[in-house]
Amino acid sequence: MELEAQLAGNGETIDLQQQVFRLQALLEVSRQVHSTIHEREVLEQVLRIVVRELEMAGAAFPDVGLTFGEDPAHAPEGSALCSYPLCDREGKRMTELVVATPEGRSLTLYEADFLEGLVLQAAVALENARNHKRNLEFARLQQDLDAARDIQRSLLPQRLPDIAGYSIGFRSITCYEVGGDYLDIVEEPDGKLLLVVADVAGKGLASAIMATSFRAALRGIAATGLSLDELATRMNQHHWTEGEQARRRYVTAIFMRIDPKAGAIEVVNAGHNPGFLVIPGIEPVQFKATGTPLGLVPGMHYSSEQGSFPPGARLLFYTDGLTEVFKGDEEFGPERLLDEFSACPSSNADVILDALFSTLTVFADGGEQGDDMTALALSRVTQETEMVA
Repeated sequence: MELEAQLAGNGETIDLQQQVFRLQALLEVSRQVHSTIHEREVLEQVLRIVVRELEMAGAAFPDVGLTFGEDPAHAPEGSALCSYPLCDREGKRMTELVVATPEGRSLTLYEADFLEGLVLQAAVALENARNHKRNLEFARLQQDLDAARDIQRSLLPQRLPDIAGYSIGFRSITCYEVGGDYLDIVEEPDGKLLLVVADVAGKGLASAIMATSFRAALRGIAATGLSLDELATRMNQHHWTEGEQARRRYVTAIFMRIDPKAGAIEVVNAGHNPGFLVIPGIEPVQFKATGTPLGLVPGMHYSSEQGSFPPGARLLFYTDGLTEVFKGDEEFGPERLLDEFSACPSSNADVILDALFSTLTVFADGGEQGDDMTALALSRVTQETEMVA
């Protein structure tokens, strides 16, 4: 009894017993090519099977530089070379098997049928190996990002200064594992505080690296005791001289130095969102930019604004991730943020920030966070009332 499998052109057929042997052989080679999860080993296994078990003269995967037996590329002119592409589940070519037959003869029906089955199994094994490699690379990358996130969080203020009559707090939520927002609180020898909120252009790992570099430079320059306007000027020039990549990732920043005893503040805004100062009984003050973002234009000079911070005053510095929250096409915006900040009944900085971020969450109505979100709140408690929890 014979099967109706026939090789076109020569009338060759495979009988039932040969078909059984073929299936058994394919089962064994399938086990062999699927025995490893490494791409190169899968391909090497295929070449060994072709040459040793099928007794071909040679076989190769030319595009990856793998050959076993005679190199098909050096076969005599006129030799029979057979090519079999290995395609993934979507039909995309991954590589190609080239086989040189013994003495340049044509393949038998059994050999051609066997090679086709082998190539199908090899394609599955190769795709699985590549997926495994990608999964390992992704896991390593995720571990690195998790470590980077922990490091970046450790660079945020770990201890807030305890100043009688003042409440200070911050929130920082990255859009991805790490982000380009930067916040710092530096206690100076004379009892003053330097507060900084900054935003590196872009998001993700590159911006996070730049934010870390910015922090190191700021802390070094701030230790020299420069005036606030000169500090911003020096930071601008430093960032510019860091090179092309730093210039592409310029930094918007708002700086404030406060003398808690005197209740006096000084603010410099370098291309950042306006800072809000709310004092009972008067219109809110907005500290707007007095110069370009840091690192964007060399030689830029910045000016500072002076002001008082009396009992009952509150201040908010933030990055644009707070104002650029969307509900559909509607943006939350700076005006709504100022209104919510002004209307909060508590003078406790943490309570104020909790209320603001809750409002933003409700406004977004389940929408995904589109940018890093950082805010710093400072309030001065009145003597007549205690902070509302």
